[in-house]
Order: sequence, then C-alpha cells, then structure tokens
Amino acid sequence: MAGVRVLVGTRKGAFVLTSDEGRREWTVDGPHFAGWEIYHLKGSPVDPDRIWASQSGDWFGQVIQRSTDGGRSWDAVGNDFSYDGETGDHQFYDGSLVPWTFKRVWHLEPSLTDAETVYAGIEDAALFRTTDGGTTWSELSGLRNHGTGPQWQPGAGGLCLHTIILHPTDEQRIVTAISAAGAFRTDDGGQSWLPINKGLLSGEIPQQEAEVGHCVHKLAMHPSRPDTLFMQKHWDVMRTDDAGGSWREISGDLPTDFGFAIDVHAQEPDTVFVVPITSDYLHVVHEGRLRVFRSRTGGEEWEPLTKGLPQENCYVNVLRDAMAVDRLDECGVYFGTTGGQVYCSPDGGDTWEAIVRDLPPVLSVEVQTLA
Repeated sequence: MAGVRVLVGTRKGAFVLTSDEGRREWTVDGPHFAGWEIYHLKGSPVDPDRIWASQSGDWFGQVIQRSTDGGRSWDAVGNDFSYDGETGDHQFYDGSLVPWTFKRVWHLEPSLTDAETVYAGIEDAALFRTTDGGTTWSELSGLRNHGTGPQWQPGAGGLCLHTIILHPTDEQRIVTAISAAGAFRTDDGGQSWLPINKGLLSGEIPQQEAEVGHCVHKLAMHPSRPDTLFMQKHWDVMRTDDAGGSWREISGDLPTDFGFAIDVHAQEPDTVFVVPITSDYLHVVHEGRLRVFRSRTGGEEWEPLTKGLPQENCYVNVLRDAMAVDRLDECGVYFGTTGGQVYCSPDGGDTWEAIVRDLPPVLSVEVQTLA
C-alpha cells in the first residue's frame, strides 16, 4: 500500500511520522537521539529503508547517523569533515578575516542514483561527499576555494551551506546555496563553480549587484524543469529559468517578501509554496496568522492557504528546511514550526491538519513517498 514517511528534525531529537496514502491517521515514532539537535534528516531516493541524520551538539560535536531499516534503528558512521588543504580565511560581519572552522552539518542530500553516495553541506560553508555509505567524507574544495571565498560572511544563522540540488539527469551539475554568500553551480561534478547571483538585489548586504554576499535562504526545483529554480532569500522571492544565469523577482502580492522555506508541487512545476515571515528582525509569521501562500502561476500571483491553520495569536517561524512535498498522485505538502507543530495538507494546500503538536522546535521536515 502506498504511503508516506515524514522525517522531522528538532532541537531535541528526531521523529518519524508514517501514514497511508490517505494521510489522515498517523503513527509517531520518537524521539530518536533525545536531547540532541537534529539539523536535518533525509531518506535515500534509491533505497527507501536508508535514512541519514545530522546530529549535532556542543558537548560531543557532529555525528552522522544512518538507518538501514526505515528509522527503526541507527548507527553512527564516519564523521571526519576535515577541510581539504590550506583553510585560509573568510570575512566576518565587521569585515575582518577569520579562519574557516567546521561547526556542523546543516543539510544532507543523498544521491539520486547511488545509495552509498551522499552530499553534506556544512558550516563554515563547504560541500562534502561520501561514496562509501558515510564511512569517509571528502571535501569538494573547488567551491570553498572559489576566488570569492574570502568575501563570504555569515548570515544570522552562520556561514552555512544549507541547500544542495542535484540535477535529475546530469550527475555533473549541482546547485548550492550559502548564507550569506549566494547561490553557486557546478557543471563538472564540483571541480569548478560559478556564482549564479545575477539579478539579486540585496541592498546593503552586500552592495547592490555584487557577485557574492547575497543572503539566500532556500532554493527549490521541480525535476521536470531543472533550469527553473525558485528562491526565497533574505528579502524577495525570486525565479530563474536559465539555471541561475539571471533572476527576476516574483514576490508579487505576498504580504511580505521575507521568509525561509520554499517548495514546488510534485506534479505541477508552476505551483510554488512559501510561508511569509514578518521581517528580518521579527522572525514570526505575519500578523500573527499562520498562512502558506501558493502560486499556481510560477510566482505571478499568490493566494493565502489558511483552512485548518491558526489565524490569530500565532507567533511561530518556519525554518528553511522545514517544508517538503510528497510524490503521491494528489500531492501532499508538509511543514513544521518553531512551536513544535507539524502540519500536513493531503490536497495540495487546500486544507491543513496538525499531524503532531508540542514537539521541540522543528528544524527540518523531509518526506519519503513509499510504494
């Protein structure tokens, strides 16, 4: 029977939520790694029983956990994320130079074709890869050693590589996003990288039309149109149709163009979802109303989706990795909040219901669609 497995990372552990294709009744398993920050969980598209988790803590550092049985049990795997070669420096907020320092893994992106291969985006910003199921990790150092690297400086959440998008048919193309450096693309498997930030205007962060320094919050892509990318950045929702060669704003009639999460409907490549946040200094939903906004026109027009969501006295945030979609015939949309709720819409956003409430603050939500 078809169904879904929702993988939730929180400030105090991981949770695995499962349902059939109706997505009305749920089984909740967890917390796994109770007390630990779980920045991200993601399942392999090749092996549905294999799940990866980034476990992080101040006392014991970074641990990559791997499950080979759908999240019922876990094993810690290799955690050597040493930078390749001379580390050099990057820029800090005040313009001073500071050494690159490994802090944590923000995002895990399993290969589309090989269950043993996974990419990891880290803070301070770098891209790593394992090809042996997590036993060893090596840096794709062409990104961090890009000539603009010394100009990169952290966003409020750190200098984090938080988005990794793998091309559905070309294994040599990878797109990443770094806060607050911008978006980058490789067409040769990671040896060389191109900043893809033309058209991004970020006011004083950095000066307008700078090659790097833009605070990109998240990127999303539909696999049927890999050259079309959608971006939620510090301000503005953006779109490119030439793989990042140029961007245009699609914030349109959104109540605010600040936010973190963005995703695309599984069957409709022009249907996009965002959650507007009040501002860069007030990270709560706008007007105390929890609203997902949907565009069915690739960003030209937006409509609020509110049925089943609290519309008064709600002051939560939805973080950059806390929204996902499933691949069932009627696309389900999911998101988690800093208030500990995980919501599901089994009908593409028309209606919403909380799967769980009162979890620790949610850091990430990913979905596996099960045959």
